[in-house]
Amino acid sequence: MSIDPEPLEARLREAFGGTDGQARVVARQAADLDDSGRYAADVGSELTNAVVLEELTDAPDGEPADRWNWWIGSLEIAYGGYERFGVQRYRR
Repeated sequence: MSIDPEPLEARLREAFGGTDGQARVVARQAADLDDSGRYAADVGSELTNAVVLEELTDAPDGEPADRWNWWIGSLEIAYGGYERFGVQRYRR
């Protein structure tokens, strides 16, 4: 597995704020996306913590879940099949 959820969770909180729960759910969704193999198949490169952080940095302002959903939406438009990896609801 290329995604290491615990360090990713900590980096998400440091970089984008939000609650522990938001960072945790985004890290879990990133791990699920990585496990699915979809990102690697579509993009042609490995999904890593660094890739997630870089992509979320490009998103408009927001907390981790907001940024994640923006990126997942971009992947959905480009490739399709990413909607299930979005964060539908999280605790504040």
